[in-house]
Parts: sequence; C-alpha cells; structure tokens
Amino acid sequence: MTVVQLRDYQQDMIARLRVALRSHRRVLLQAPTGSGKTVLASYIAAETSGRGRLTYFNCHRAELLRGTSNTFRKYDIAHGFIAADMPQSNSLVNICSIDTLKNRLAVTAEPRVCIWDEAHHLGAAGWTAIMEAWPNALHIGLSATPWRLDGTGLCDQFDELVPGPTTAWLIEQGHLSNYEIFAPTSPNMKGARRARGDFAAKDASERMEIPKRTGDIIKHWRLHAEGRRTIGFAVNVADSLMLVERFNAAGIPAAHLDAKTPKAERKRIIQGFVNGTILVLFNVALFDEGFDLAAIAGVDDLTIDCLIDAAPTMSLSRVLQRWGRVLRRKPYPAIILDHAGNSARHGFPDDERVWSLEGKEKGAAANDNGPPPPVTCTGCFRQIRRPLPECCPSCGKRLLAEMKEIEAAEGELKKVTAEEKAAQRKARQLEEHNAKTLAELVALGQRRGYPNPQQWAFRKWANSPTRQRLAKKAS
Repeated sequence: MTVVQLRDYQQDMIARLRVALRSHRRVLLQAPTGSGKTVLASYIAAETSGRGRLTYFNCHRAELLRGTSNTFRKYDIAHGFIAADMPQSNSLVNICSIDTLKNRLAVTAEPRVCIWDEAHHLGAAGWTAIMEAWPNALHIGLSATPWRLDGTGLCDQFDELVPGPTTAWLIEQGHLSNYEIFAPTSPNMKGARRARGDFAAKDASERMEIPKRTGDIIKHWRLHAEGRRTIGFAVNVADSLMLVERFNAAGIPAAHLDAKTPKAERKRIIQGFVNGTILVLFNVALFDEGFDLAAIAGVDDLTIDCLIDAAPTMSLSRVLQRWGRVLRRKPYPAIILDHAGNSARHGFPDDERVWSLEGKEKGAAANDNGPPPPVTCTGCFRQIRRPLPECCPSCGKRLLAEMKEIEAAEGELKKVTAEEKAAQRKARQLEEHNAKTLAELVALGQRRGYPNPQQWAFRKWANSPTRQRLAKKAS
C-alpha cells in the first residue's frame, strides 16, 4: 500500500487544521496552485476512512472528478463516486459531483468529513444547500484564492482560515517552478462595461482586437516558447477559435476546449496535448482552476511550460488561478506571455498577498490584495515593481512622475528579469525591517493598499527580529 507522504509544510497545515477543527466545524485551507491540496485531501480521506468514517470529496467538473480519482488510486485509497451515470457507491470515500449531489441529498448519508474542492465557489446556491444539509459534518474547504471571483469573502461559509505557504516561498524552496513573464502595455480597457465583477466579455473581446493581435501573439510564442506545451486563455469562444485557426495556419498544432466541448472530443484533445501532437491548447474559462494535466491524464511528471494570457480580467482570484497552471514544479522557468495587461493590473504571481475570509473591500482597485501593481516603463516596456526606483533599471527613463495608468500602445514584450525582481523585493524587505513598531508596520500596510493592514502587520510583527528581541528582554 502506498502511504500519503506529506512535505513539511503540508504536515504543518494538517497540524493547524486539527487545532482549528477542535473549536470550529468549517475550516478553509488556503494554499497556492501546485502546492498539493489534492494530496492533503488524500491524506484526510485516508485518515478518516481508516477510522471507519464516511468522507466526501466534492468537485464541480468532470475533469476534476477524474483527476482526483487518479490521485486517490495512486495512494491506494478505495473510493466510489456520487455522480451521473455512476453506480451506487458503498465506499467510505466518495468523489462527488456537486450537480448530482445537490439532487440526491434526501437519499445521501451525511458524512463525517466533507472536503470542498475549489471552495471559493461555495457562495453558489447549490453548494450552500449541500453544506447546510449536513450540520454535523466537518467541512474542510480547499482553495488557492479564497475569495469569490468578484472579491466577495467566504465568512458566511467558513469559520476559520488556515493559510499555507506563499507562492514566493514555494518557488524559493523548489516546490514550484520559477517563471519568466513577458508583458506588453495593457489593452485600453477604459470605458469597458462590467458584469458580475469582471469585464463584460463582449467589451473585453473588442478591446483585445484578436484579429489584429494574433500575429504578435504567434511571434512572441515563437520567440520565447517555441515547441513548449502551452495553454492559452481567450475572452470568448470566437476569439479562442480564431487563435487556434491562426496557430494551425502558421504550422503550430493547436486546439480549442470549452465547457460545451463533447466529452469524447475533450478526451481526444487532452490526449493529443499530453502526447505532443497538440502543442497549444486554448480555452475559455475551463482551465482557470483545478486543471492538473498529469492527474487528469493519469500520468506522472507532465507539466505545462507556457501560458498565453489573452483575456483581460478584473479578478485577482481568476488571474492567480490562471497563472498557477504553469507554476507546477519543473527544472526550468515557466513562461507567461501576458497580452492582456493582467500583470500591470494585478502584479506578479509571487507577490505577497494577505487572504482573509472577509474578502476584498468594496470599491478596491483591481489589484485588490497585496502590493500595488507594477509600473510599465514607457521607454522599454519593462514591468517594474514598486517601490519604484527613480529611473528604469533597463533604459534609465525617469519613473516617479509617471505613476498613472499607461494606455495601449504597440510594443515588444520585454522580460522582467530575476535581478529586477530580487532588487525590488529587497527594497520591500528593507521597508519592513525599518518599521520598528507594530504601528509603523500597520501604517506601511496601509500605504501599500493591503485590504487588512492590521492582520498583515500582526503576522509580520510576530516573526520580526525586533519583536523577538523585545520578548527575550521581557523574559
């Protein structure tokens, strides 16, 4: 039997989860994409079923059911399904389709443990009905981005949040891949209408001008990611199909998937992507979350090398879920080709962010959690982290007077170098080190625009050398 082996940080998360469950029945585990949340679920399911107790793992798409099942099989966890076209299950561990489960509540036993994959969807009526139907179960949520896509928090669904390690730490420790991001100036989204907290799809598609931009997208893919397994995000089906047509016309095998692609066709396309007969796979809102290609395909060590982002979004949660697709561990950097201006809007994948159950403050900007977005140098198109140096480290252009949003312009994608990121992070760390009191840290968090500067400051203060010295003196 293959035992679930947890990494040190996963063991720490399980320990803190146990503490939280002593006083709360609904606890949310937050950890970045690729940190092993399905492995954590496997461990919890194995432990619970080993005590003869019933466990449900709830997810909302067919690919997620198959991927989770493959992971459970890898760890010899016997399981059944509660899903359409599946026989009735008598297993202690069940992988459940939420659409099926909500229609079978009257004939489905209440579990001891209910694990919610992609728990940021729990505000939806069907999900909430399931949770409310099982008042005695322990509900454990899993999410990389524990806000709904419009920034609404999950304080009505969960009592406590247990945060995992940061993306930056996971990259530093080798658990996630490093990345290189190439960013153009943003498409001009001024005046674009909003729908459900994001850009209206029609307006976003018009601003992207895909027929005009396709040549540049192919050009930069050839320049930075030639031959690499790539996923792409488009605003709508028409844009995605057009990109696929142009890539194929350029001799680059590409395909399209969306939620309405027939199951047999979807399986054929994913298999082609796995075996390399398809190099570029465009989608619309299908790979934003839960897309573990290796688990879905039932193979090991299969990664996505490059991401083409051609879908502007106001949602930090959506863009982090999206970027996380390419950060799974590999021995070389992932490539992110940002043609939508999302890095200018939201910052970098590994910026420090503070998550809470309260969600984003109403009226907050698109960069709704963590440091302000980077500034694009108008001289060379480099993305530069704040706090800004006086001049661009690449071309020397003066920056401090140019902090307003830069409108769309034609230009080359320029790589944000590791040296620039390291220098900017060092400057931020120096700011934190120079804050000698808790009040100064709170003020710093406010200047950076954090939605919960007090929570961020308390966490920093608890681990700061200054506080530890004061505590030592007091003892």
